[in-house]
Amino acid sequence: MKALLSLLCLLAAFPLHAEEFGVAAASDLNFAIKEIIQEFEHNTGHKVRLTLGSSGNFYAQIKNGAPFDVFLSADLNYPQQLERSGQAVAGSTFVYGIGRIALWVPPRSKIDLEKVRMQVLLDPSVKKIAIANPEHAPYGRAAIAAMEEAGVYSRVKEKLVLGENISQAAQFVQSGAAEIGVIALSIVLSEPMRSGKHWIVPTDTYPKLEQGAVLVKRAGPGARAFHEWLRGPQARKVFEKYGFNPG
Repeated sequence: MKALLSLLCLLAAFPLHAEEFGVAAASDLNFAIKEIIQEFEHNTGHKVRLTLGSSGNFYAQIKNGAPFDVFLSADLNYPQQLERSGQAVAGSTFVYGIGRIALWVPPRSKIDLEKVRMQVLLDPSVKKIAIANPEHAPYGRAAIAAMEEAGVYSRVKEKLVLGENISQAAQFVQSGAAEIGVIALSIVLSEPMRSGKHWIVPTDTYPKLEQGAVLVKRAGPGARAFHEWLRGPQARKVFEKYGFNPG
């Protein structure tokens, strides 16, 4: 039975008529999801309209009828809520990976992350610290939790600059608008960021970042094929390349 279901899913990925559909993805997936989509489109003929942003904003938009067919969230709770409300296909939520956060500074920085770690945020040379807005971005909430665990949050909270999403927070550090960022490891591992220096924040200092995907109720065959592709070995390889441990 399992082999038959796998065969049916494979056949669905090669349609008689290619479809175009919308995917909403948390911005920490910026680099990983583009690689996955490129491979999916090449192999299936379907076309994906990708929109990147914050998970909380996407959740609100889908609740209000936004035309997305697949939702990849940095917080598993959002897809689960869409299922419970009947706006997503029952049983379609799955964990595609566990996210991690890291401190990141540009290559020109003299800060020694390995030696000082979270205490580096107290360094006088650090005037601005970039994080994602915790009101709707799970990575922003994780950053604050890690700072609280390290006992530095109350002393640095006035230095925080909030990006609309984690990609914007990373851009703040790249551009010099902030000296350091507490950002997603998946972005740190991307080609544009590899020249900088980073230190991975211990996962026991912030809530587990379980990230989930879900199939929205309106989804057609193309979106269903993509949802299934995300669970397959080719997508798994890309997720792990960008630091997403298996769920």
